[in-house]
Formats: sequence, C-alpha cells, structure tokens
Amino acid sequence: MEPVKRNILLNPGPSTTTDTVKYAQVVPDICPREKEFASLMKGLREDLVRVVHGDLEEYTSVLFCGSGTINIDICINSLLPEGKKVLVINNGAYSSRAVEICQYYGLPHIDLKFPVDQRPDLSVVEETLKNNPDIGLVHTTHNETGTGILNPIREIGALVHKYGATFTVDTTSTYAMRPINIKEDNVDFLMASAQKGLMAMTGLSFVVGNRAILEKSKDYPKRSYYCNLFLQYDCFEKTGEMHFTPPVQTIYATLQALKEYWAEGEEAKWARHTRVFNAINKGLDELGFQQVIKPEERAGLVSSAIYPDDPNFSFEKVHDYCYERGFTIYPGKISTTNTFRLCALGAIDEPDIEAFFKVFKEALETTGVAVPVKYNK
Repeated sequence: MEPVKRNILLNPGPSTTTDTVKYAQVVPDICPREKEFASLMKGLREDLVRVVHGDLEEYTSVLFCGSGTINIDICINSLLPEGKKVLVINNGAYSSRAVEICQYYGLPHIDLKFPVDQRPDLSVVEETLKNNPDIGLVHTTHNETGTGILNPIREIGALVHKYGATFTVDTTSTYAMRPINIKEDNVDFLMASAQKGLMAMTGLSFVVGNRAILEKSKDYPKRSYYCNLFLQYDCFEKTGEMHFTPPVQTIYATLQALKEYWAEGEEAKWARHTRVFNAINKGLDELGFQQVIKPEERAGLVSSAIYPDDPNFSFEKVHDYCYERGFTIYPGKISTTNTFRLCALGAIDEPDIEAFFKVFKEALETTGVAVPVKYNK
C-alpha cells in the first residue's frame, strides 16, 4: 500500500485520515441492494448507537447521504408535531443554521439568542419553556465550532424533558471525540457526519435517536420527502437498505474508521484530542494570541484566536504559507470579530502540533508580523 501524502488539517472537518481509511474505499464494485451490503449497514447502524452508549432496544441510527447540515434539516422538519413550535437555543453559527431551516420550512419557532462567546442562561431557557407550553422540539449545538464553546446539553435536556418536549442536539463536532452518553445526557436525537470525529470521509451523515419518538413521528406533518427521518428509518427496518442510493465507498471507509475507533478506545481517543488541544492552546499562548472563549467554557476541540492588531497580519498570506507546507488553518465564523480557528480533530497528535507551530511562527515572521503578537487593548 503506497503511503498517501499526509496533510495536517486543523480546520473543523473534514479531518486528517489514516491511509487505512483512505484505502478502505478501494473495493470491488457492488450493487448496494445486495444482502451482503445491507448486512454491513446493519452493523454500522448498531455501532453508531454504541459509540454514544445507547441501548439498541431504545435507540437506533438512521443514515443519510449528505453533509452535517442535512441532519439538522431532517430532525427539525421530521420531529415537530402538528400545532407545536421549535425552540432553538442559539449562541453560534450552527444553531443559527437551525433557525434558517425553521424559516425555510415556515415552521413556528423561537430564536432564543445568547452571545456567541457565552453559554446559554439556563434560567432564561426554563422561563421560555414555561411561558410557551406549545414548544414541541428544542434544538441546540453541543460544540459551536464557530467559536469552540461547549453548551451544557445535559442540563438543557433535563429542562426540555421537564416541560415535555423532544431534545435534538447537533453533535457533529463532538461525536466520537468528546464522550457522550445519549441517555444520561438527556438527548433524544443527536447527529454527526463520518468525516469529523470518526475520521472517515465526507458524504455520510447519521442521526442517532430514540426509537419510540421516531416511530411516533410517522404521524407528524410530512414536510420533506428525501429528508424525512421516519421514511428512511422505516426503509432500513423493513429492507436493511437506504431508501435511495447510499454512498457505497464512504460506507466502507466509515466501517474501517469504526474499527480504528474501537481499537483506540473512547478514553484514549479523547485523551489524544485533549493533548492536541492543549498543545494548540500552548502554542497560541506562547505567540501571544488572545482567544474568544474562556478556558473553562471551551469544548476541548476548537481554539478560536483573535487577529492581532498588526497592520501586516494577513490571514490569507499566513494560511497560504502553512498550506504550502502541509498544514491547513481555517477562518473564523463570528460576524463581529476577526478570528481564525485551529481544531483538535482527526488522526493527529501532539508532535504534529509542535511541527505546525514552527511553520506558523515562520509564516508570521516572513509576512512581517511582530512575534509575540500585539493587541491595542
């Protein structure tokens, strides 16, 4: 097996993959309607539930073709009962996306906004639930990758259930990295994509959730055909297949990535991501960079650094210098603050970060940025 050129991706997904995952896609052609392929998907669906410690009787997973946003669309349009409204707890770009989905479907909703650099105020969340007994679905994001803030989903979920609503959580950037227990964390439905924590390839997304609520949703209003959760679930349960053509090669890559996930182990994998994250923060601190999110509120996966007040600083020039040397950095996603992000995802470890910061420091110096970097305030 020829080794593939290794790039270190410090963007928030897709992530750096192993060569074994890359080569898992090179398989004999197969019609995805064959029983052999359906049995692979059955095992995959079960493993996706096990990653979040779900009981297979109580929880199931449903696969879709698409990027992570398809999951938000699916859950919001499929799981809202007639006459109910959605509450989006919104402190970042990805929860804002859920609001846009409500707008596009014309769904009644509350956009409960909090500052992007702060956790939601639980007392305000509870007050909103208490004052709006017609809220049927509550949605938020676990780790807002625009900033790296960690939302308290267990506490939010307890409030959601106290007021009788369903709780959906976008765990795209925490699933298979930061340990999650779907039941103990009071989550009804969570979602992710293969190219993030599982360190596989883009094109496969999935929802893991409560089987009883999912089956009840068959009587909810039908707002989408391709993106209906019950329709896809029902097809899997009856035939073992996706309703429409699955991303065959991506599924093979994901199966290999799951083998590697179990081999590394949940705790060891999270310890590795934490090592990487700590190394990123150390490197930023040494260069004098300020960050958006307070250390105690970071999810442990994304560092959001503020541009220095240096007329020579150009994100594009620094990005290009690093990119040419095999390292990818990523712009921020905060409309009011100029930031860039470094993420602790993928098949990387501490030495990769140490190598990156040598190149990153060179990039700053080469483009005339003073090191350590300076801020006017």
